[in-house]
Amino acid sequence: MTDVNAARDKLIVALDLPDTRAAEKMVARLGDAVSFYKIGMELVYGGGLGLAAELAKSGKKVFLDLKLHDIPNTVARAVEQVANMGATFLTVHAYPQTMRAARGALGSSPLKILAVTVMTSCDDADLEEAGFRFGVKDLVARRATQAKDAGVHGLILSAEESRAMRALVGPDMLLVTPGIRPAGGDLADQKRVMTPARAIVAGADHLVVGRPVTQAPDPVAAAVAIIAEIAAAK
Repeated sequence: MTDVNAARDKLIVALDLPDTRAAEKMVARLGDAVSFYKIGMELVYGGGLGLAAELAKSGKKVFLDLKLHDIPNTVARAVEQVANMGATFLTVHAYPQTMRAARGALGSSPLKILAVTVMTSCDDADLEEAGFRFGVKDLVARRATQAKDAGVHGLILSAEESRAMRALVGPDMLLVTPGIRPAGGDLADQKRVMTPARAIVAGADHLVVGRPVTQAPDPVAAAVAIIAEIAAAK
């Protein structure tokens, strides 16, 4: 079992909301029940970068899910900007040039770079359609190895791949898993999903949960239930 405070930090609530006003209301509603938030592209384009800085200043942990991928110099400059905001995690796509540029731009910043392996909305057929010669399992493993070689701090991957990737990359890399759904929850647009307890047992360090919390009739109760399940996982 995990201490409840430690379990709380393992839950990252995704503020996949259209604007900062809606996000601020959700953060206020969740209060002390949640300590870690993800701000992704939807909210960033709705003014979310300012909110990210405010949350960090207030003592919350912030995961900026920007999925950076560009020429190395541009990636490096973007990472330097994010490092000044006080965020805890930042995502880049798991392309070797991109990962090396991001890692090299950190300097002494405590910001941690997480590499996105394969989006949890994709399966083997989607990768084939996109022109990849690897299926999900093989591509995740290839990118995980490249991420470790690049010195990034962790991986974004489906909980389905967590156990195998933990064995591949060892105990030090962070494994952060989206596509988490409480038992009986709606899968929506996710194809590779797992319940919170199973994901923790499989080796995940942090779980990203959005709609099952933010669209619940009682978001606080939903978050507390997930945290309790994380704490009880063994």
